Amino acid sequence: MEHLDDATVEDVQEFFRIYYAPNNAVLVISGSFDPDTAKELVETYFGDIVSQPPPPELDVAEPPEVALTYREWEDKLAPFPAFLIGWKIPKRRTPEFNALYLAGKLLYDGESSRLYQKLVKGEESVIQLFGFTDERRGPSSIFVGAIPKPEKDLSRIRDIIMTEISSVAESGPTADEMQKLHNQLINDAVRTRQSSMSRAQHIAEYALYDGSPDSVNTELDELLGVSPEQIRNAAHNYLNTDNRALLDIVTVGKG
Repeated sequence: MEHLDDATVEDVQEFFRIYYAPNNAVLVISGSFDPDTAKELVETYFGDIVSQPPPPELDVAEPPEVALTYREWEDKLAPFPAFLIGWKIPKRRTPEFNALYLAGKLLYDGESSRLYQKLVKGEESVIQLFGFTDERRGPSSIFVGAIPKPEKDLSRIRDIIMTEISSVAESGPTADEMQKLHNQLINDAVRTRQSSMSRAQHIAEYALYDGSPDSVNTELDELLGVSPEQIRNAAHNYLNTDNRALLDIVTVGKG
Protein backbone atom coordinates (compact mmCIF):
# COMPACT_ATOMS: atom_id res chain seq x y z
CA MET A 1 0.00 0.00 0.00
CA GLU A 2 2.99 2.34 0.30
CA HIS A 3 2.90 3.30 -3.39
CA LEU A 4 -0.74 4.34 -2.98
CA ASP A 5 -0.06 6.28 0.20
CA ASP A 6 2.83 8.08 -1.50
CA ALA A 7 0.83 9.03 -4.62
CA THR A 8 0.45 12.77 -5.22
CA VAL A 9 -2.45 14.62 -6.79
CA GLU A 10 -0.26 15.04 -9.87
CA ASP A 11 0.28 11.27 -10.04
CA VAL A 12 -3.47 10.67 -9.99
CA GLN A 13 -4.09 13.33 -12.63
CA GLU A 14 -1.46 11.82 -14.93
CA PHE A 15 -2.88 8.33 -14.49
CA PHE A 16 -6.34 9.63 -15.33
CA ARG A 17 -5.03 11.45 -18.42
CA ILE A 18 -3.31 8.34 -19.79
CA TYR A 19 -5.85 5.64 -19.07
CA TYR A 20 -9.24 7.40 -18.98
CA ALA A 21 -9.00 8.66 -22.54
CA PRO A 22 -11.76 7.97 -25.10
CA ASN A 23 -9.38 6.05 -27.36
CA ASN A 24 -8.70 3.70 -24.43
CA ALA A 25 -12.37 3.10 -23.62
CA VAL A 26 -15.20 0.94 -24.90
CA LEU A 27 -18.74 2.26 -25.24
CA VAL A 28 -21.56 -0.21 -25.90
CA ILE A 29 -25.17 0.79 -26.51
CA SER A 30 -27.66 -2.05 -26.22
CA GLY A 31 -31.41 -2.20 -26.57
CA SER A 32 -33.99 -0.56 -28.81
CA PHE A 33 -32.69 2.76 -30.17
CA ASP A 34 -32.19 4.74 -33.34
CA PRO A 35 -28.52 4.45 -34.40
CA ASP A 36 -28.31 7.97 -35.85
CA THR A 37 -29.78 9.54 -32.73
CA ALA A 38 -27.46 7.47 -30.54
CA LYS A 39 -24.39 8.61 -32.50
CA GLU A 40 -25.46 12.25 -32.15
CA LEU A 41 -25.84 11.88 -28.39
CA VAL A 42 -22.47 10.17 -28.09
CA GLU A 43 -20.87 13.05 -30.02
CA THR A 44 -22.67 15.60 -27.86
CA TYR A 45 -21.60 14.16 -24.53
CA PHE A 46 -18.24 12.59 -25.36
CA GLY A 47 -17.04 14.22 -28.57
CA ASP A 48 -15.05 17.04 -26.97
CA ILE A 49 -12.98 14.74 -24.76
CA VAL A 50 -9.44 14.85 -26.11
CA SER A 51 -7.76 11.61 -27.15
CA GLN A 52 -4.36 10.76 -25.71
CA PRO A 53 -1.39 8.73 -26.92
CA PRO A 54 -2.02 5.01 -26.41
CA PRO A 55 -0.99 3.80 -22.94
CA PRO A 56 2.30 1.91 -22.84
CA GLU A 57 2.07 -1.82 -23.33
CA LEU A 58 2.44 -3.67 -20.05
CA ASP A 59 4.33 -6.94 -19.82
CA VAL A 60 2.05 -9.12 -17.70
CA ALA A 61 3.86 -12.37 -18.43
CA GLU A 62 4.67 -14.48 -15.39
CA PRO A 63 6.38 -17.80 -14.87
CA PRO A 64 3.76 -20.56 -14.75
CA GLU A 65 4.99 -21.89 -11.41
CA VAL A 66 4.12 -20.28 -8.11
CA ALA A 67 5.53 -23.16 -6.04
CA LEU A 68 3.47 -23.94 -2.97
CA THR A 69 2.76 -20.54 -1.44
CA TYR A 70 1.13 -20.21 1.98
CA ARG A 71 -0.08 -17.16 3.89
CA GLU A 72 -2.07 -16.74 7.07
CA TRP A 73 -4.11 -13.62 7.75
CA GLU A 74 -5.74 -12.67 11.02
CA ASP A 75 -9.13 -11.05 10.57
CA LYS A 76 -10.40 -9.25 13.66
CA LEU A 77 -13.95 -9.15 12.29
CA ALA A 78 -14.23 -12.71 11.02
CA PRO A 79 -16.69 -14.81 13.06
CA PHE A 80 -15.33 -18.03 11.54
CA PRO A 81 -12.07 -19.10 9.94
CA ALA A 82 -11.94 -19.58 6.18
CA PHE A 83 -9.49 -20.54 3.47
CA LEU A 84 -8.91 -19.91 -0.21
CA ILE A 85 -6.89 -22.02 -2.65
CA GLY A 86 -5.76 -20.41 -5.88
CA TRP A 87 -4.06 -21.61 -9.05
CA LYS A 88 -2.43 -19.63 -11.83
CA ILE A 89 -3.88 -20.64 -15.20
CA PRO A 90 -3.53 -19.50 -18.85
CA LYS A 91 -5.10 -16.33 -20.21
CA ARG A 92 -8.78 -16.16 -21.11
CA ARG A 93 -10.23 -17.70 -24.27
CA THR A 94 -7.39 -20.18 -24.73
CA PRO A 95 -8.29 -23.88 -25.03
CA GLU A 96 -6.69 -24.56 -21.63
CA PHE A 97 -8.59 -21.73 -19.97
CA ASN A 98 -11.91 -22.89 -21.39
CA ALA A 99 -11.26 -26.43 -20.14
CA LEU A 100 -10.34 -25.15 -16.66
CA TYR A 101 -13.41 -22.92 -16.60
CA LEU A 102 -15.54 -26.02 -17.15
CA ALA A 103 -13.54 -27.95 -14.55
CA GLY A 104 -14.40 -25.20 -12.09
CA LYS A 105 -18.11 -25.38 -12.89
CA LEU A 106 -17.95 -29.14 -12.43
CA LEU A 107 -16.31 -28.76 -9.04
CA TYR A 108 -18.13 -25.86 -7.36
CA ASP A 109 -20.90 -24.33 -9.49
CA GLY A 110 -24.37 -25.19 -8.23
CA GLU A 111 -25.91 -27.74 -5.92
CA SER A 112 -25.11 -30.63 -8.24
CA SER A 113 -21.39 -29.82 -8.28
CA ARG A 114 -18.98 -32.35 -6.82
CA LEU A 115 -17.77 -30.24 -3.91
CA TYR A 116 -21.25 -29.04 -2.97
CA GLN A 117 -22.45 -32.62 -2.85
CA LYS A 118 -19.42 -33.68 -0.79
CA LEU A 119 -19.05 -30.81 1.67
CA VAL A 120 -22.46 -29.16 1.93
CA LYS A 121 -24.88 -32.02 1.33
CA GLY A 122 -22.76 -34.99 2.37
CA GLU A 123 -20.51 -34.15 5.31
CA GLU A 124 -22.33 -30.89 6.14
CA SER A 125 -18.94 -29.53 7.12
CA VAL A 126 -18.99 -26.04 5.62
CA ILE A 127 -21.11 -22.95 6.09
CA GLN A 128 -20.25 -21.75 2.62
CA LEU A 129 -18.46 -23.16 -0.40
CA PHE A 130 -17.41 -20.91 -3.27
CA GLY A 131 -15.23 -20.80 -6.35
CA PHE A 132 -14.60 -18.57 -9.34
CA THR A 133 -12.29 -17.87 -12.26
CA ASP A 134 -10.56 -14.51 -12.62
CA GLU A 135 -10.24 -13.90 -16.37
CA ARG A 136 -7.35 -11.77 -17.67
CA ARG A 137 -5.60 -10.99 -20.94
CA GLY A 138 -2.48 -12.24 -19.24
CA PRO A 139 -2.19 -15.01 -16.65
CA SER A 140 -5.58 -15.77 -15.12
CA SER A 141 -6.54 -17.53 -11.89
CA ILE A 142 -9.02 -20.04 -10.52
CA PHE A 143 -10.02 -20.16 -6.85
CA VAL A 144 -11.85 -22.50 -4.49
CA GLY A 145 -12.63 -21.62 -0.90
CA ALA A 146 -14.82 -22.49 2.05
CA ILE A 147 -15.97 -21.31 5.45
CA PRO A 148 -15.98 -24.42 7.65
CA LYS A 149 -18.53 -24.97 10.37
CA PRO A 150 -17.27 -24.54 13.95
CA GLU A 151 -15.07 -27.38 15.16
CA LYS A 152 -14.67 -28.80 11.65
CA ASP A 153 -11.14 -29.64 10.53
CA LEU A 154 -9.89 -27.23 7.85
CA SER A 155 -7.18 -29.59 6.68
CA ARG A 156 -9.69 -32.39 6.12
CA ILE A 157 -11.92 -30.11 4.07
CA ARG A 158 -8.93 -29.06 1.97
CA ASP A 159 -8.01 -32.71 1.49
CA ILE A 160 -11.51 -33.46 0.20
CA ILE A 161 -11.24 -30.57 -2.26
CA MET A 162 -7.87 -31.77 -3.53
CA THR A 163 -9.14 -35.36 -3.78
CA GLU A 164 -12.02 -34.26 -6.01
CA ILE A 165 -9.66 -32.18 -8.12
CA SER A 166 -7.35 -35.18 -8.45
CA SER A 167 -10.30 -37.28 -9.54
CA VAL A 168 -11.08 -34.82 -12.34
CA ALA A 169 -7.40 -34.76 -13.29
CA GLU A 170 -7.22 -38.56 -13.44
CA SER A 171 -10.59 -39.54 -14.93
CA GLY A 172 -12.21 -36.38 -16.23
CA PRO A 173 -15.95 -35.71 -16.10
CA THR A 174 -18.52 -38.43 -16.69
CA ALA A 175 -20.97 -38.38 -19.58
CA ASP A 176 -23.74 -37.26 -17.21
CA GLU A 177 -21.55 -34.46 -15.88
CA MET A 178 -20.77 -33.29 -19.41
CA GLN A 179 -24.48 -33.14 -20.17
CA LYS A 180 -25.05 -31.07 -17.01
CA LEU A 181 -22.22 -28.74 -18.01
CA HIS A 182 -23.76 -28.25 -21.45
CA ASN A 183 -27.15 -27.51 -19.88
CA GLN A 184 -25.54 -24.97 -17.54
CA LEU A 185 -23.68 -23.28 -20.40
CA ILE A 186 -26.83 -22.94 -22.50
CA ASN A 187 -28.75 -21.61 -19.50
CA ASP A 188 -25.98 -19.11 -18.75
CA ALA A 189 -25.94 -17.95 -22.37
CA VAL A 190 -29.69 -17.36 -22.33
CA ARG A 191 -29.57 -15.43 -19.05
CA THR A 192 -26.78 -13.10 -20.23
CA ARG A 193 -28.96 -12.09 -23.17
CA GLN A 194 -32.12 -11.37 -21.20
CA SER A 195 -31.37 -7.74 -20.35
CA SER A 196 -29.86 -4.86 -22.30
CA MET A 197 -27.36 -4.19 -19.53
CA SER A 198 -26.15 -7.78 -19.43
CA ARG A 199 -25.76 -7.86 -23.21
CA ALA A 200 -23.85 -4.58 -23.18
CA GLN A 201 -21.49 -5.76 -20.45
CA HIS A 202 -20.79 -9.00 -22.28
CA ILE A 203 -20.08 -7.28 -25.59
CA ALA A 204 -17.87 -4.68 -23.87
CA GLU A 205 -15.89 -7.44 -22.19
CA TYR A 206 -15.01 -9.04 -25.51
CA ALA A 207 -14.24 -5.69 -27.11
CA LEU A 208 -12.00 -4.63 -24.22
CA TYR A 209 -10.15 -7.87 -23.54
CA ASP A 210 -10.03 -9.42 -27.00
CA GLY A 211 -10.71 -6.62 -29.47
CA SER A 212 -13.49 -8.81 -30.85
CA PRO A 213 -17.02 -7.87 -29.77
CA ASP A 214 -18.47 -10.37 -32.26
CA SER A 215 -16.96 -13.17 -30.18
CA VAL A 216 -19.96 -12.87 -27.89
CA ASN A 217 -21.74 -14.93 -30.56
CA THR A 218 -19.14 -17.72 -30.67
CA GLU A 219 -18.33 -18.15 -26.96
CA LEU A 220 -21.02 -20.76 -26.34
CA ASP A 221 -19.93 -22.96 -29.24
CA GLU A 222 -16.31 -22.77 -28.08
CA LEU A 223 -17.25 -23.97 -24.60
CA LEU A 224 -19.62 -26.66 -25.85
CA GLY A 225 -16.76 -27.96 -28.00
CA VAL A 226 -14.49 -28.67 -25.03
CA SER A 227 -14.02 -32.43 -24.60
CA PRO A 228 -13.81 -34.46 -21.38
CA GLU A 229 -10.19 -35.24 -22.26
CA GLN A 230 -9.35 -31.55 -22.48
CA ILE A 231 -10.87 -30.97 -19.05
CA ARG A 232 -8.95 -33.90 -17.60
CA ASN A 233 -5.64 -32.80 -19.13
CA ALA A 234 -6.05 -29.17 -18.06
CA ALA A 235 -6.89 -30.16 -14.49
CA HIS A 236 -3.87 -32.49 -14.43
CA ASN A 237 -1.51 -29.83 -15.77
CA TYR A 238 -2.66 -26.82 -13.75
CA LEU A 239 -4.72 -27.78 -10.67
CA ASN A 240 -1.98 -29.48 -8.73
CA THR A 241 -0.23 -28.92 -5.42
CA ASP A 242 2.89 -27.48 -7.07
CA ASN A 243 0.97 -24.66 -8.72
CA ARG A 244 -1.26 -23.51 -5.88
CA ALA A 245 -1.34 -20.73 -3.34
CA LEU A 246 -3.15 -21.18 -0.04
CA LEU A 247 -4.57 -18.44 2.19
CA ASP A 248 -5.87 -19.24 5.66
CA ILE A 249 -8.06 -16.59 7.28
CA VAL A 250 -8.08 -17.07 11.04
CA THR A 251 -10.03 -15.40 13.78
CA VAL A 252 -7.86 -13.47 16.21
CA GLY A 253 -6.42 -15.70 18.91
CA LYS A 254 -7.29 -18.92 17.05
CA GLY A 255 -4.40 -19.24 14.56
